[in-house]
Amino acid sequence: MPNIKSAMKRVKVNEKKNLRNRMIKSAMRTSIKKYDAAVAAGTADVQALSAVASAVDKAASKGVIHKNAANRKKARLAKRLNKAAQ
Repeated sequence: MPNIKSAMKRVKVNEKKNLRNRMIKSAMRTSIKKYDAAVAAGTADVQALSAVASAVDKAASKGVIHKNAANRKKARLAKRLNKAAQ
């Protein structure tokens, strides 16, 4: 534990930010897993893709994942949907 007052505050702030980031990332991963299950079952549609893309975009806008990583994830999700539709 730090002795300096500003360092103590940093620890508290970083814990809060870490918790918030983990929650956002976890929500994104959960939505992706649900989407994958729907694709495997054949019940996924464009609305499901839109919901997942929204969760990924939210994570990117909050800075939890990089913008390019979000675009890559969305492209791969769309590719899975198109492949399942054929």
